[in-house]
Formats: sequence, C-alpha cells, structure tokens
Amino acid sequence: MALTAYDLGDRAAFVTGAASGIGRAGALLLAEAGAVVHCADRDEVGLDETRALITKAGGTAYVHPLDVADRAQVKAALAAAGPVHVVAAIAGVMHTSSVLDTDDVDLDRVLAVNFRGVLHTCQEAARTMIAHGIRGSLVTMASGAVDSARPGLFCYSVSKAAVVQLTKTLASELGPYGIRVNAVAPGWVRTPMTDQHASAQQEQIESMMMRLSPLGTLGRPEDVAHAVLHLAADASSFTTGQILRPNGGVAMPW
Repeated sequence: MALTAYDLGDRAAFVTGAASGIGRAGALLLAEAGAVVHCADRDEVGLDETRALITKAGGTAYVHPLDVADRAQVKAALAAAGPVHVVAAIAGVMHTSSVLDTDDVDLDRVLAVNFRGVLHTCQEAARTMIAHGIRGSLVTMASGAVDSARPGLFCYSVSKAAVVQLTKTLASELGPYGIRVNAVAPGWVRTPMTDQHASAQQEQIESMMMRLSPLGTLGRPEDVAHAVLHLAADASSFTTGQILRPNGGVAMPW
C-alpha cells in the first residue's frame, strides 16, 4: 500500500524550471514514479537534456520552452500538454540586494518569475483540472528564506513569502474541487541558480548551514525532489495548505 501511494503511472505532470537544479531533479523523480512529464523552462538546451535523461531511464517527457512570467505562454503550454494531474511550479530566479539598494526594475523582475509565474501556472492548471474533474495536486516552491531575514535577499525573500500565502489561499479555494495545494520550502541547496548568485560566498554559506543543521549536512536537489513527489502523490492525500521544509533541521534565523 505504501509503495502504490507513490505510483504516478496513470498521471501527467507539468514541471516548470525543469531545465536544471531542483526542477530537473523533480521532473526526473516524477518520471521515475511513472508520470508522463511535461518539462517547461526558458532554457531550451537544458530542457532537451532533461528530456534525454528521462527517456534514457525509460520514461516519457515532452518539452515546452516558455517564460512563466508570460501568462499567454503558460496557458498555451498547458493547453498543448492536455489535462495534467500534478503541477510542480519550481521555476525561479534569485537577486541579491539590500532593501535600500533595490529598485523597481529588480523587484518587478523577481516578482514576475517567482510569484506571478507560480500564480500563472497554478491558475491555468487548476482551471483545467476543474474543467476535467481532476482531483489533482499543485506543488509550489517557496524557500527557507521565508522563515528568516537574511540581509541581501530582500526581493527573493518577499517573492517566496508571497508564494506561501498564495499556496495557503489556493488550498482553501480549491479544496472543494479535490485539488490539493502545498509548498516546499527547502534550505540551502547548491544549484546552478545559487552558484550564479552566491559564488563568492558559497563556501561561507554552506559552512554556516552545516553548522546550523543537526544533521551536519547539506541538501541536494534530489532531497527536495522527494518532497515534491510526496506532495504530488496519494501518499499525501490528506495534506493541503502545508509548507514542507526539507532543510536538514535548520530552525535558527540565519
């Protein structure tokens, strides 16, 4: 019974941010669980690599090059994918600046992807689920940054906090349709995105995270992907409006 609760063999999944990092790890794991996976991202080369990895492992994947900040592109991709049962809205960007140094251009860019991109994806997918009577699962990607205030992560933290509130509100509104909505808020995980924006402080940040974690370890994209699978599958059929934190037990402000 426990194993079949993670079987997605009769389902289709739509994963944004699937070209690399946590998004790719999530797409690979959902495919391993049996889902047909529709991979979406702006990075077409990365998308093709993800599809090739899924195909090589015996799974089925389709690619949808898109910018989640553009609602029309998201709507068109979901229409092309057809009815989906699982959505993992993982696409995101990071920007480092203090509150006082942030301008409207930076804030709008981060919110466009990290918040509105998740909103577009969940709205369009949920409408299709309701129209087809699908009791589906929407999984959003928040961050451990919503639980603390780290200098220099203003835009990113605010956008992820908005995702948490979106998740809870969607859960309350979509529950009557049998659609579950949950978020994953991972701790620090090395991905191409964090490599790009924190390379100068990467060693310092990772050392700090290992000290704060009772496990004394760092997370991998695959660790976060397993949280996504759990929330996508029937194993969490009584779970909605929740924030799952795969973060090595880090509870202190950082």
